[in-house]
Amino acid sequence: MKPAFLITKFFSNNQMRVYVMTAIATVIVVVSLPAIAVFSLGSETITFLDQAPSIEVAESQGFYMGGLVPGDTYTWGNCTYWAFAMRLWADKPIPSNWGNANTWDDNATRDGYVVDPIPKVGAVMQTDEGGYGHVAYVTEVDTKTGKWTISEMNAPKLNVVSSRIFSANLAKDYDFIHDKKATKL
Repeated sequence: MKPAFLITKFFSNNQMRVYVMTAIATVIVVVSLPAIAVFSLGSETITFLDQAPSIEVAESQGFYMGGLVPGDTYTWGNCTYWAFAMRLWADKPIPSNWGNANTWDDNATRDGYVVDPIPKVGAVMQTDEGGYGHVAYVTEVDTKTGKWTISEMNAPKLNVVSSRIFSANLAKDYDFIHDKKATKL
């Protein structure tokens, strides 16, 4: 038999044609996934990564390259993902069902956590500002000046970890989620 005849016979079978087309489509999707993943990060993050000469530099500028955090059901790359992870790594886990950042103070209160306007290391800073609010992890509080430092993700870019320092008088504008209230025996 001639090869041309075999190929013609092979593709004349409709079921085989479906298998071949499905295989080709699968290969196209699998090959495209990395590009789709990068472009789903958004134009600001792509520009941020594009301006970094290497992934090591991007990571040093705050692009999170760590693995997935076990039990973290918050959306990867967002502030809630990072605040949950930071509390988990500090051995002070919080629930994974508090929703968007703007609901964390209410849900923390409901779950028995102390929520007040006092920054302390290990607390989660929370605000309702913006469409979904924002949360961050308090990493330092200067006892002399009252300045406090946060570690945050997705401010200003998706999956970028950064820090900011606030003056003592700004604490009144935020809620701070601490540990659960002590239970009396």
